[in-house]
Amino acid sequence: MKQRHKVLGLLGVLSALTFLDRMAIAVAGPRIQMDLHIQPHYWGWVLSAYVFANGVFEIPFGAFGDKNGQRRILPRIVAWWSSFNVLTAQCRSFWQLCTVRFFFGLGAAGAYPNCAGVIARWFPPGERARSQGVVWAASRLGGALAPLLIVPLQQLFGWRPVFALLGIVGFCWAITWRTWFRNRPEEMPGITPEEIAEIGADNSVHDHGPIPWRHMARSRSLWLIVIAYGCYACGSWFYFSWFPTWLVHSAGLSMNGVVLVSLPFLVGLVGNLVGGVLGDWLTSRWGARLALRIIPGVCLLFTALVLVAMAVLHGRLVVIALSCLGFGLMDLMLPSAWALCVAIGGRFSGTATAMMNTAGQAGGVLCTVLFGYIVHVTGSYNRPLWFIAAMVLVSAVIFSCIDCTRGLDTTAMAESSPTSKNQDANAPVYRPSRT
Repeated sequence: MKQRHKVLGLLGVLSALTFLDRMAIAVAGPRIQMDLHIQPHYWGWVLSAYVFANGVFEIPFGAFGDKNGQRRILPRIVAWWSSFNVLTAQCRSFWQLCTVRFFFGLGAAGAYPNCAGVIARWFPPGERARSQGVVWAASRLGGALAPLLIVPLQQLFGWRPVFALLGIVGFCWAITWRTWFRNRPEEMPGITPEEIAEIGADNSVHDHGPIPWRHMARSRSLWLIVIAYGCYACGSWFYFSWFPTWLVHSAGLSMNGVVLVSLPFLVGLVGNLVGGVLGDWLTSRWGARLALRIIPGVCLLFTALVLVAMAVLHGRLVVIALSCLGFGLMDLMLPSAWALCVAIGGRFSGTATAMMNTAGQAGGVLCTVLFGYIVHVTGSYNRPLWFIAAMVLVSAVIFSCIDCTRGLDTTAMAESSPTSKNQDANAPVYRPSRT
């Protein structure tokens, strides 16, 4: 097995743990709400505490990885969030739970941007969408395992020991990564010259260094993907936060029926794997500029229609089928969306994807909080789906307008080159004629 595939395997384990830990609070939510006497509109704040902290610290942790390497930052991230997973088991009130979940989210910030940074350095461009697909498919495996593991475990032992166990598993991953991984492919023990050549010189020659914040602030494509991802995240965070509770109150499932939460995540697992292959295949045929924006645009358009159908149609089988279809469509586009941001970010992919994912967390806060208040005001768990569908539709439109052909690497090097500056200063100004 090639070393980059082993790296991808460890990233996949990290991704699965991330979503298993993230979904644990949602799956155990109905039991925790009853135990701690938390009302729906307050529960929205418990869910959003993680999302808010995660979004605030995404960019600093992503930039740290780009500057100093992912070998150092990823174990710190996992060890931190695992510690607060353990502390979740000690919470006895709403405010304690909010505080602990806030610090849990703070620790988890930067996990996926730093995964993207590793992929940008360890994988050639033709393998990046597939690699992102594997990482995100693993996250869906974690999401699918959450109800299958947590529901029976909390029935046997209660919800508190579940969080302590999840923390211990995270500590084991952090030790393994810090001991084995190397930031640069050529420094990895056992890697062959042939594999280094396959990865490509462009991936390994650039050292970690200062972040070009000015160029990022001027990048139209980067800002478009940031806004698009924030709108998309309103849809994904419905599944990550309120979906188990929605199944109980809207679809009429019992507490034991919450295990059906795993079905959309299993469909999402397949969607990510297929989407990764599809993204690389269409990129080779159409080019990245066209392929990586058409896939998100089309998938999210149909997702919005499915969310509307979920709000108006009834019946358990119909609800479950539509839920699986909606989540599967969102995940089909996810590898292309992250490959799109990696193409824009280049060797600063950790920071660029952190900016994108920060917007995603902002969309998550909006979804988790507003969902609870809409339910509180209207008494309906279906009304919020109209708002979520509208946000996903906006995301589809914006994704279809993004151009990734001029990335931050190209812009930063062009603008920092003395030769190009002199040429620009002496060159005649070109003004297109009007016809």
